[in-house]
Amino acid sequence: MSNPLLKRNYSYQYYNVTLVLIVLNVIVFLITTLSPQSQIYLALVPQLIVQGGAYWQFVTYMFTQASILQILFNMLGLFFFGFQVERRMGSSEFLAFYLISGIGAGLISFAIYVLTGTYAVILLGASGAVFAVLLAYATFFPDSMIYVMGILPIRAPILVLIYTGIEIFSQVFSLNSGIAHLTHLAGFVVAYFYLVLRIGVNPFKVFFRGQRW
Repeated sequence: MSNPLLKRNYSYQYYNVTLVLIVLNVIVFLITTLSPQSQIYLALVPQLIVQGGAYWQFVTYMFTQASILQILFNMLGLFFFGFQVERRMGSSEFLAFYLISGIGAGLISFAIYVLTGTYAVILLGASGAVFAVLLAYATFFPDSMIYVMGILPIRAPILVLIYTGIEIFSQVFSLNSGIAHLTHLAGFVVAYFYLVLRIGVNPFKVFFRGQRW
């Protein structure tokens, strides 16, 4: 096939899908705040998926936030990095990247929960997709400086590597058990393969060998 689906390019358009994603997250947060019982149907709950066929949760979980702090940090991350990644990729490509990374992170987490017999867990939040956006940002803008806490300047690739190390350490040693470290790492993994297979850029080569896209 001369133009396989994996390499089929979207025509470049910019229609501010990042803002749409932020608004959707805020709307869903308001709905679940006003109707807390709806959160259980929108979050990713392995037991409900296995026993009740709630497959929509692989999509809705990443638009459902547990608290005001979670939506604040996730949406700030999407705000600071999403707009620039979207302008670089184009809105359609960025939307596909965001959704596939979030859904993929949920699927990987679900598979591990099922394999380990952890059916009663409740997974929610945009963190997996937002971590994917951070990886894309560091890949497209490797010389960019990010000011941690508004003070400490760190190059974007170094920050990604630090975050990855923290997530692996926290997952292995079960630190901050209320945080879905597994899903954050899964977001990185899915985003990595998307960037390599679909976009044609390897984040590791950008970080360590100076490759540019």
